[in-house]
Amino acid sequence: MLKKGSRRASSSRGARIFSEDNSVHKFSRIKNPNLLEEDDDIYNTRNRQDQFLTNSNSSSPYNDRSSSSPMDKSPWSSQTNVSVPFEDNDDNSSPNVLMGSLVREEGHIYSLATSGDLLYTGSDSKNIRVWRNQKEFAGFKSNSGLVKAIVISGERIFTGHQDGKIRVWKVSSKDPSVHKRVGTLPTMKDCIKNSMKTSNYFEVRRRKNSVWFRHYDAISCLSLSEDKTFLYSSSWDKTFKVWRISNSRCIESVIAHDDAVNSIVAGYDGLVFTGSAEGTVKVWRRELQGKGTKHFFSQTLLKQECAVTAVAVNPDTTVVYCGSSDGLVNFWGRENHLSHGGVLRGHKLAVLCLITAGNLVLSGSADMGICVWRRMGIDHTCLSLLTGHNGPVKCLAAERDDESASSGRRWILYSGSLDKSVKMWRVSENSPPVAWKGCASSAPIAIYTKLPASSSKLPSSEQG
Repeated sequence: MLKKGSRRASSSRGARIFSEDNSVHKFSRIKNPNLLEEDDDIYNTRNRQDQFLTNSNSSSPYNDRSSSSPMDKSPWSSQTNVSVPFEDNDDNSSPNVLMGSLVREEGHIYSLATSGDLLYTGSDSKNIRVWRNQKEFAGFKSNSGLVKAIVISGERIFTGHQDGKIRVWKVSSKDPSVHKRVGTLPTMKDCIKNSMKTSNYFEVRRRKNSVWFRHYDAISCLSLSEDKTFLYSSSWDKTFKVWRISNSRCIESVIAHDDAVNSIVAGYDGLVFTGSAEGTVKVWRRELQGKGTKHFFSQTLLKQECAVTAVAVNPDTTVVYCGSSDGLVNFWGRENHLSHGGVLRGHKLAVLCLITAGNLVLSGSADMGICVWRRMGIDHTCLSLLTGHNGPVKCLAAERDDESASSGRRWILYSGSLDKSVKMWRVSENSPPVAWKGCASSAPIAIYTKLPASSSKLPSSEQG
């Protein structure tokens, strides 16, 4: 377990966190340059994706009760950025570039989410920060548990935590900078009501029981169904749970894997994809039963020795991707009944996060790099290797570049790292592949190989 320092930087309320001057970016200014030396042992485990979690920072400015506002002592400090000017042109072929960078003294960055012009960041300090137009806009704090995941549905923000709870927040109608906690999943009412029934308990380990509707280990990922009706949560407790958003009720718990579930994503036609530390990617089929819903195991897409650390589905739900601790990204095509399409090789160490944006696939890794792939049909071309972080890249989020002159061909990419920084990049779907100086053993390539056919059993899911 890593130990965190107690250093703390401050900045005035509303200070810019991204500078946009054209000076050369100085990576040496990133705080804690020896982070990887401290983390040398974190890549040797195949179990949970986040075995290198750190303790919460007791020196967080949120713990200073003398401060009237959490913004009064901002833990963010700005950093000199942009190494290459980014010029608009008609062919939209400018290279992918770093637009801004910031260093956070508050803690390692574990989660990111975007909504409109807002950026939400979560860390191991238990705090969620909100940024607007590159300025600090708001902040709110959970009672316990580092922030592992953030998803946004309308006016509600759902955050998944290390303590196994999901917290629900809502933006104040009077002041958009104020976020109020409106609930916790499971709700206190459900806990009291259902804890009385012995049938609601199951054995989680020797001589320890837990109720089926509550995660008893860290939440690893959150995902919304296509129609935003259901919220899915995956956990290190080997299960995923289904929550009905309208009434905040847990309606189903599925024992999905034999090891920690590192990632979950709701896809098309009621399908749900899960990735586990046991090295498998499974597909689950949702079926409505009366007023409820039930998920059934459909098939196993991947079975390997290396842990699966991230799963993603592209926007038009035609391709499913998964990243693994061996640094590879596997993918499957919907048109061919989820047959294996190939492997993307671009990282030296474990893939820790994976997202899609338009025709782009973006993967962040423990090797501190971000690979940018462009998909055309089943073919993938690696456009860039984004470098600049001084620690493992833990989370990614993207939004359309509103300043783009070519109808969303450009994206703003945010990357969070264990070096306590968030970086802001501009990436283009039309960027030409760059000249490579080495990534893995050579330039990133897509290898099209067929995996051995996996079984497609259809047993009922196990409900706790």
